[in-house]
Amino acid sequence: AVEAMPAAAAFAVPVTAPVAKAAKAVAVPAAAPLAGDWDIELCSPSKINLFLRIVRRRDDGYHDLASLFQAIKLSDQLGMSLLAEGVEDDAFECNMEGVPVDRTNLVLRAVDVFREKTGVDRKFKIRLEKTVPAQAGLGGGSGNAATALWGCNELCKANGLPTCTHEELVEISTGLGSDATFFLSEGTAFCTGRGEVLTPLKALPSQGLYIVKPEVGLSTPAVFKALDLDGRSTADPLALLGLHTMGAEGPDKYVNDLEKPAFSVIPELAALREKLTGLGFPVVSMSGSGTSIFCLGEPSAEAASGEDWAAELEAGGEFPWPIRVFKTEFLSRPSTECWYSV
Repeated sequence: AVEAMPAAAAFAVPVTAPVAKAAKAVAVPAAAPLAGDWDIELCSPSKINLFLRIVRRRDDGYHDLASLFQAIKLSDQLGMSLLAEGVEDDAFECNMEGVPVDRTNLVLRAVDVFREKTGVDRKFKIRLEKTVPAQAGLGGGSGNAATALWGCNELCKANGLPTCTHEELVEISTGLGSDATFFLSEGTAFCTGRGEVLTPLKALPSQGLYIVKPEVGLSTPAVFKALDLDGRSTADPLALLGLHTMGAEGPDKYVNDLEKPAFSVIPELAALREKLTGLGFPVVSMSGSGTSIFCLGEPSAEAASGEDWAAELEAGGEFPWPIRVFKTEFLSRPSTECWYSV
């Protein structure tokens, strides 16, 4: 996952062949009711970046970026309840082994900054059901933090306690990782700075996609260390943004400046992307600094030859790590007055 330097994107591959049917054996998580009784249950979406330009290296060692962020329906779930007065601490649990449940988790950090902002002294009971893979470049942890902020605000509003305005939620989200602020948009936004300077945009047309996740991690610092600034795209980020908002085509529309350095660190990722490109997807790209790769649309009929390409990948044998495939689509919400729904 990218903490202070969010990323992701795609590069376009022209497809003129007929489109194959969607693969059947794809890990498509369906939202199920959370165990237990909760005052509120919320989906916690993830995201991809439709293009990513690394603009410059800053004096503090971080990088400024320009990126088009898009929420997707691949989501975690958060169950939240307001605990009774006098309860001394929050109660937090997670279904995924290895996820910290102490105050290093972004969910509890979000609860803490919400209380600091509002002065509310009540505690919360929270259960996080993880589906979004970790170390994927999908912003799962940041989405959890933004969802927790929203949930705290709604629970306090329902119980007559102090709350935040939308602008105040955005303000306090900036300290919760560079991607958290994005999830407080309506699902599509142009992000600059370290990713925390956000310009909300109208929803893009609905688009289906696949997330292909190798079960291997990739160090974000290692990717940036391998980044050759002279090898970046020269495309103007505002021109790229215009291609997406106007539905036009053009060079570098889905460029990701972090692909080359990431593939130099783990060359097998480049081979995986090449395999997916060979299936005829209109767009194939690594997400963020890795290690997920997303594919927009469907494979071509000729390239897929009617085979269940996703099940074949998940069966293993061709690459040095297990692979999971998730079918999903773009996600938006009608306004900042309501939360995302899948």
